Amino acid sequence: MRFAPRLLLAFSSLCLAAGGAVHALAFPKAATVAEHSTLPPFFSAVFKGPWLCDSITSVALALAFGSIAAFPGMASRSLVVLLALAPLAFATAIFATMGNFFAGHLMLLAGTSALIGGALHHYSTQYPIGSVGAVPRHSLPAVSR
Repeated sequence: MRFAPRLLLAFSSLCLAAGGAVHALAFPKAATVAEHSTLPPFFSAVFKGPWLCDSITSVALALAFGSIAAFPGMASRSLVVLLALAPLAFATAIFATMGNFFAGHLMLLAGTSALIGGALHHYSTQYPIGSVGAVPRHSLPAVSR
C-alpha cells in the first residue's frame, strides 16, 4: 500500500473530525440565538436539527476516512471516491448559501484530499473483509484442465 493515499485520507479525517467537533461545540450558542429570534418554534427546531446532523455527519465521515486510512483493504476505490463527494457537496452548499465562509474552505480541503486519496487508493486484499481464513486469489494453485 502506498503511503500518499493513506496520508491524504488521514488528513481528511482530521479536518472533518475537527470541523464536526467545533460545529457541535457551537450548538448551544446557536440554539440560544434561534430560540430568542422571531422565528416560529417550528423553524427554530428546523434550524437546530440540521445543525446537529451536520456535526454528526462530519464526525461519521471522519471515522470512515480514518478507518480506511488505517485499514485500506476495507474499501474499494469507488467507495472512497463516492464518500469524498459528500464534503465537496457540503462545501458547495456552504459557498452557495453563506458565501466565503471558513467552514466551506475546510470542507473543500477535506473533500479534495479525500478525493485525491480515493483516486490513488488501491486496496491490497482480494478477498472480502470478514471472511475468516480466506486465501487471497493470487495464492491459490492453478487448476489445469
